[in-house]
Amino acid sequence: MMQRALISQPRSLHTAIIMDGNGRWAAARGLPRGYGHKAGGDAVRRVVQAAAELGLGTLTLYAFSGDNWQRPEREVSSLMRLFHSYLLSETEKCASHGIKLNVIGRRDRLSPPLIEAVRRAEVITSRGSALQLNIAIDYSSRDSIINAARLIADASFSREAFSRAVADAMNLKGPSSDVDLLIRTGGEQRLSDFMLWESAYAELYFTDKMWPDFERADLEIALRSFQARERRFGRLPEAAAI
Repeated sequence: MMQRALISQPRSLHTAIIMDGNGRWAAARGLPRGYGHKAGGDAVRRVVQAAAELGLGTLTLYAFSGDNWQRPEREVSSLMRLFHSYLLSETEKCASHGIKLNVIGRRDRLSPPLIEAVRRAEVITSRGSALQLNIAIDYSSRDSIINAARLIADASFSREAFSRAVADAMNLKGPSSDVDLLIRTGGEQRLSDFMLWESAYAELYFTDKMWPDFERADLEIALRSFQARERRFGRLPEAAAI
């Protein structure tokens, strides 16, 4: 088991995950894609619990992109039912464990029952302080940046003001919107329109493991990799600067 001491100041750490590979996981087992999404939901539960136990500050999960509406209607409907079911079953659990849940992305294209489940989850978990959990549904980073630009008419705005506008545009709450560690499962190595602004200096970690197989141990390995890296933010290493 990973010791918390391996991560310095874990409460300030923002980890984001592109949960990829559900469909391929199911196909490899001769199962419909829906079985992969259901297994992916189980992985979400495991990873959220692990993140809270490890003392991470913020966890953002990429569940459904704005481009995913182009998938077959049957699969989209199945995913929306899965999101709704997850919120109904996990909201009270999140609240009892001090997990504050926030859904980011557009809401105007979601069904009224799902919108109500989102609102209820955010209200019930609003006092949580153990972990900030963001779930991205109908999310597009490019759209968020465009919306932020529309919010600011003054051409002389600062980078900090624009960053705050991006966070407001995507309904991102919490102490920090900047991503420290971005994990992608499933073997692909791209960002897929996910948190482009917030990941400017994120450390990237890619794994071939499909999301339904992702375990606490895999999260620990990613965090160990992150801890071993030297984050410079454009600066020279201390030794080189002397």
